[in-house]
Amino acid sequence: MGRKKNRSVLTLIFVCGAAGVILGGTASWAESNSCLQEVAPSTQCLKKSPVTRTIEGMSVGLVAGMGAAMGAVWQAKRAS
Repeated sequence: MGRKKNRSVLTLIFVCGAAGVILGGTASWAESNSCLQEVAPSTQCLKKSPVTRTIEGMSVGLVAGMGAAMGAVWQAKRAS
């Protein structure tokens, strides 16, 4: 029975991490595209490439998703 719980915890962490990667990458990509389409883009907008911004957003989303999953698992273990 313990093995099945570990598998479900790892699945939850994986799914939340993947969702974070998708959401973080999409948000960063959209932000960089809207930044570049402004009439007068800022120097900060022009310094980083959209690919770099997207990868940074994906990594932040991964950490946030995995952290949220671990927090949920911790809360569930405390409640039971």
